[in-house]
Order: sequence, then C-alpha cells, then structure tokens
Amino acid sequence: MSGIYLDHHSTTPLDPRAHDAMEPWLTSRFGNPHSESHALGRAAAAAVEDARGKVAALIGADPREIVFTSGATESNNLAILGAARFLKDIKRRVVTVATEHKCVLESCLALRDEGFEVVVLGVKPSGLVDLDALERAVTDDTALVSVMAANNEIGVLQPIHEIAAIARAKGALFHTDAAQAAGKVPLDAADADLISLSSHKLYGPMGIGALYVRRRPRVRLKPLFHGGGQERGLRSGTLPVALCVGFGAACAIARSERDAEAERVGRLRDRLESRLIAAVPGARVNGAGAPRLPGNLNLTIPGIDALALIAEVPDVALSTGSACTSAEVEPSYVLSALGLDERAARASLRFGVGRFNTEAEIDRAGALIAAAAERLKGKASVAAG
Repeated sequence: MSGIYLDHHSTTPLDPRAHDAMEPWLTSRFGNPHSESHALGRAAAAAVEDARGKVAALIGADPREIVFTSGATESNNLAILGAARFLKDIKRRVVTVATEHKCVLESCLALRDEGFEVVVLGVKPSGLVDLDALERAVTDDTALVSVMAANNEIGVLQPIHEIAAIARAKGALFHTDAAQAAGKVPLDAADADLISLSSHKLYGPMGIGALYVRRRPRVRLKPLFHGGGQERGLRSGTLPVALCVGFGAACAIARSERDAEAERVGRLRDRLESRLIAAVPGARVNGAGAPRLPGNLNLTIPGIDALALIAEVPDVALSTGSACTSAEVEPSYVLSALGLDERAARASLRFGVGRFNTEAEIDRAGALIAAAAERLKGKASVAAG
C-alpha cells in the first residue's frame, strides 16, 4: 500500500514474523490438530498448544485457561451469554457501560430478552466509568460485570483493577473486552475472570481470537454451540492451525516489544496531535482527560464533516467515530455518551497510529488533513455567504 495507514483500531497489518511462522501450516504441514493418531496430526496439535502458551503468556495466564475462538466478537458473546446463562437460576443482573463495543451491548440486550435485568451505565465526559455509580449498580444479584479495557474509538483505558474489585466484592464475575488493549498496554489475568482477545488487533491474522476463562476459582460457561467438545467443551470445531500459530507469534512479539513500541507509537501520536491542534483552529481531543492507548487520537474539528474530510485525503487511511447501521451512517454512540452533540460527533475523526508508521508519514498525514480541513471550511464559508 502506497498510502499512510492510520486505522490500526480497525485492524493491524500482519507482522511479517507472524506470517513466516504461519506459512508452513498453510502448505506442507496440513494435519488436523484433533487427529493425533498420526504424525501430521500430532505436529499440528503441538503447534496449537505452543501458540496457546504464547497467548497465555501475554496476559500472565495458564495455557489451560485459553480458549481459541474466531475473534473478539465470539469471545465476548461466549463470555457474556455463557456466564449469564450458567448463573441464570442464581443471579439475574448484568452490568455494562454505554461505550462498550456493539457486540458487548448487543449480547447484553439479548440477555434482557431472556429475562435478565441489564444495567447500562453512562460515562464521565472523559470516557471513564464512574466507579461510585458502578458500585451502586453491582448488587448481590449481579451475575456479571462487563467493562472493556480500552475503548475502540477514543482509546480510553478503564481502571480494570478497581472495577474487578467492585465486582468481586458482590460475588459477580468480571469480564473485560481487551481486544484493543492486548499487546499495547499491560494486562494481568489476575484482574478478571474472563478476558476477550483478538489476533488482528495486535498484528496477527484475522479470523482468530481467544477467551481467557479463569480455572481457580473455576468459571463455568454455557457453550454457544455444540459439537465434538474441543476447547474444553466450550468451543467445538476444528481449530485453524495456521491462524493459531500466527496469533501465538504475534502475542510473543507483542510481549517482548510492547513497552518500547508503546513509547515510540505514543511519541508519534503526540506528534500528530500537536501538529493538528496547532494547525486546525478549534480542534479538540476526545477522551483527553483520561489515560489512553498510545496510538489513539480521536479529534473533533468543528465546522467540517468527517466523511467529507476523509474523501479529501485519499492517501490517508483513517476512520470516523461512526458506525454504518441499516445503510445509514449514524453519529458515534461512544461520542454521544461523552456528551458530544450530533454535529460535533459528525465532525470527529479517529486516528490509529501503529507499529510500522514513521515520523515522515505522521508529518505528511498531519499536513494533508490540516489542508483538507481548511479547504472544507473555506467551501462552507462560501456556501454560507
């Protein structure tokens, strides 16, 4: 790609080292990991278990606590639906936050249709959950609390350790969607009962993810679907060996390089942010009052339409805070939860700086975006006059 890629929250490019680890398992090493009666199958099974160990090591878990899935959406569904349904005869309340990923919110709403009481908390203008409000919402009847580790739009890092303590004080399970956080900021499996992970958010292949499921004390889940009983009976189906291997390799790379990468990516993000704030009058950062992912920048540029600006800079890959629903582009519900009105939400851009970006790319992207914003504001002034 000849352009500048700044959409790393959507997906990350596959790291060449992860690709190299996968390649043999896409061609000559084709055994089914569940067919251990012959050497090809045993080799595949060993590769899967090696990958499982690397995923576990990223968050300080036991390999036996890692369940491979197709990605974070499946992991979130399995965690939320599986935990609540297992506990439905004992506890009937689920607590989450308005800025969660759609798959978390939709899973919780599905539970409401099954008779659960679902509490969706708002957030502070910073994007952080109000811990006092959370403590009031978590009762003895709460089965599960689900709060993401890092927001996929504004990059805000929630206080996971404190949230877990609130949940556990009432005997509730705590689940966190860590798809955006894993490999970028430290995560500790001790802080949660269930953790969702995604390979393609940390420079691994698409189509593979994992769910951490605590063993001691044991967390019990109802599976979403049934079959041969693979993955501890929680996720039946033949595992994609190459994808598991690539995911494992990506986790190992992230574990060894995370701190240095976070520092470098954070500097690039700050460079882009300072240039845009200086060059574009009125530009402001969403989530600025809270700790954020190193590569995240969500910026409102008053007086422009974000989609129009993106069309003005075809050499830069970035996104808005909007989601396409029923063929209509709606303002971001995350930004609305922060208190932005519809006009401001439609004027907001999401930048995701990543592993392979350079200072030269950041400077060029900043210049292109600032120039595009000036052109659009000029057109708006002419139209208004």
